[in-house]
Amino acid sequence: MALPKRRHSHARTRKRRSHDALTPSSIATCSNCGEPKLPHRLCGGCGTYKGRTVIKLDDELS
Repeated sequence: MALPKRRHSHARTRKRRSHDALTPSSIATCSNCGEPKLPHRLCGGCGTYKGRTVIKLDDELS
């Protein structure tokens, strides 16, 4: 297994890790029902995407 010959400095390590930060996912609201959803995704509450019904969701799940 390869090992580094010299120790990496704190600055060099932190420069490498500067791109590792996580960003929270953005949340959009459905224009039809107002439920929060991920952008560019089908709404899980009403089944619409871009103003048209894609999936007919039943109110009762039996």
